[in-house]
Amino acid sequence: MPKSIRLGIIVPSSNTTMEYEFNKMKPKNATVHAARMKLKKVTAESLIEMETEAEKEALKLADAKVDVIAYGCTTGSLVKGADHATKIEQQITKATGTPAIATANAVLRALRELKATKISVATPYIEELDKLEEKFLNANGFKVLKIIGLGIEDNTEIGRLEPQVAYELAMKANVPEAEAIFISCTNFRTIEIIEKLEQELGKPVISSNTATLWNMLRKINYKGKITSYGKLLEKHL
Repeated sequence: MPKSIRLGIIVPSSNTTMEYEFNKMKPKNATVHAARMKLKKVTAESLIEMETEAEKEALKLADAKVDVIAYGCTTGSLVKGADHATKIEQQITKATGTPAIATANAVLRALRELKATKISVATPYIEELDKLEEKFLNANGFKVLKIIGLGIEDNTEIGRLEPQVAYELAMKANVPEAEAIFISCTNFRTIEIIEKLEQELGKPVISSNTATLWNMLRKINYKGKITSYGKLLEKHL
């Protein structure tokens, strides 16, 4: 019987998607353990304020002896610039002694794994955050050919969106030259439509949650295959 895996995730308090999607996708021998940081509105100011709770919540997860901790917020781990996600990872690892990844860095690593440098991005965010995300991706070596957002600030509203919304937005974001599609936001439901998008577009599609889970499993040297949620998890673990 394979050793059990404990996955620790720190999510915004208003996030209703990441735990659900992780529990759907995770390996059978894994359990998901979540801590929460206060957030209602998805704005740069609110995300920066939320981060002040990260270390305290990470220490709680460390009490559960999780194998790896993810800072499960995309824009929350890029809002301060190109190296923001790396600083969060370093802070959590130093405080807890547990390997850590931040979603924004997980996305960069996933895109590099897929050898995609020219990308299209679909988000539920307001324009302020779309601009910061584009800047972060460009600063880390990617060319954002198109980025479109839904302009939603209320995070609970994002969590209520049906996966079909993500599907339609990704289709609009796609351009022929894009080598991959990235659907951003750990609170945006995507896992039901990723395979369909890949089949129809003929290119890899990742979401914040598929990239985060993939990077967490890579971090702890998990060997296996997770099917039904896109090429990243099926072919690159």
